[in-house]
Amino acid sequence: MIESTHSSPERAAVGALRESGRTSVLLIGGGINGISAFRDLALQGVDVVLVERGDFASGASSASSHMIHGGIRYLENGEFRLVRESVEERNGLLKIAPHYVKPLQTTIPIYSTFSGILSAPLRFLTHKSGKPQERGAFLIKIGLTIYDTFSRDGGSVPRHRFLGRKRSLAELPALDPNIKYTATYYDASMHDPERLALDVLQDGLAAHPGATALNYVEAIGRDGRNVLLRDRESGTEFSVAADVVVNTSGPWTDLTNDALGADTRFMGGTKGSHIVLDHPELLEATRGREIFFEHSDGRIVLIYPLKGRVLVGTTDIDADPSEVAVCTEEEVDYFFDLIHHVFPQIDVDRKQIVYRFSGIRPLPRHEDTAPGFVSRDYRIEVDQKGAVPLVSLVGGKWTTFRALGESLSDIVLGLIDRTRTVSTAGRAIGGGRDFPRTEKAKRIWIQEYLPGAGDRAEKLLTRYGTRAAQVWEYIEHGDDAPLAGGDLSTRELEWMVENEMVARLQDVILRRTSIAFIGNADEPVIEEIADALAPLLGWDRARHDAELDQTRELLNDRHGLHLSSRARG
Repeated sequence: MIESTHSSPERAAVGALRESGRTSVLLIGGGINGISAFRDLALQGVDVVLVERGDFASGASSASSHMIHGGIRYLENGEFRLVRESVEERNGLLKIAPHYVKPLQTTIPIYSTFSGILSAPLRFLTHKSGKPQERGAFLIKIGLTIYDTFSRDGGSVPRHRFLGRKRSLAELPALDPNIKYTATYYDASMHDPERLALDVLQDGLAAHPGATALNYVEAIGRDGRNVLLRDRESGTEFSVAADVVVNTSGPWTDLTNDALGADTRFMGGTKGSHIVLDHPELLEATRGREIFFEHSDGRIVLIYPLKGRVLVGTTDIDADPSEVAVCTEEEVDYFFDLIHHVFPQIDVDRKQIVYRFSGIRPLPRHEDTAPGFVSRDYRIEVDQKGAVPLVSLVGGKWTTFRALGESLSDIVLGLIDRTRTVSTAGRAIGGGRDFPRTEKAKRIWIQEYLPGAGDRAEKLLTRYGTRAAQVWEYIEHGDDAPLAGGDLSTRELEWMVENEMVARLQDVILRRTSIAFIGNADEPVIEEIADALAPLLGWDRARHDAELDQTRELLNDRHGLHLSSRARG
């Protein structure tokens, strides 16, 4: 038997909600958009409860391309409002979340000068993909010139630049020598999406004592003003009354509404898959840039250096949200083909894949519109036929989460007759507050706030931003030992349990750390972390072993690993 030394703050919050039985606003769905609305409402002093049937940011929010981008290709869809909002939000996130959102130089390899000029207006007007035809330099130049007018943030973002073949190959010598040009511009990368979502959530919890967020709690029914919830950890069911119910469950919005007794047909998501390669030669070939281009089928794809690995994606396939999205072998073949398209001299092998993932984009129902042309914009539907209003979010993407959360919050505030008192525009997120922007400032910050952390200082600052100061103070006041080859430690894991709502082994392996993403989630590592986690969460031997089995199954079936149970001595 593994004895408990700590009770879970998260499950205590479930008990408190059962006792109170009511809130002003109930948000269902803890992806980034639900979390953003939660923070915004909490900042207005609204009593708000957020419930998520899995872990926070474990659905569509965890399956992104790790990009914060203005959406240059949305210009072709005519979505100028979305492009403007996206680049404004991208520029804003570089300032308010600098610990996770970083500038990213992006290069487009181009094979022709005038290709696509005749087909582009037809694509623009009909949103049908038709026969794929490459976009040539002329079209890309027009697009980037327009993009610059939206994107430059008063000149702080460099203009795009075009290079011919000779200079392009001098900068990126591994590129296909048959290219005619490259175009380079700046967008932004998002190094740790799940941790950024957690930071936004923590800000909401700190903003108002009437704000509560619960993972592993699902909405299973509705009776008048009451929504029936089930705690998936204990199996306990209880009701919560609310003045407004908000459905932010992304691709699963229609399924959630069905459980609440509302028949909707809002969603039409598409599946996007990615692979992560441990491939030093390919990593070097990118020279630290995202390579962003149109593949032979007309799909926009990317090769992107991240955390010492290379992320390759993405597909765009109609998907059923009632089925689990997985990256198929056919999609892997597609990724290898696109790598060879741009870097023909670089060999890739399935043995170099350390992680794969797939998710469903929360796109609106799109009938016969080609998946690549489905709007990435969002809309908010309000149903006032029931005892209380039911608000449904349709669409939304990572880049615009702050603005979306504010828009959604404004609608909710109107429904409960409240007014906005605080804006989130320009408001630093979590560990982005006072984050050191230069190498010199970083060294000074580490000396002041992480004394004695040594080699761990950089890792802690990367993982937590300036929240690392509190984490390090906690670590120093207890016995600590390394875990996962130094990716984690026992005392840091305890911090996560106490402060970051860890409930399961997979929460740590996949979302509180990058252990799985970078390919370090082998059998000894997950066993070691399970052993350390068990006493913190009060698991007995049966629960401990079940957590290991569930995590192995998840990593094998959804993320392409090949873990097997080992006999333990």
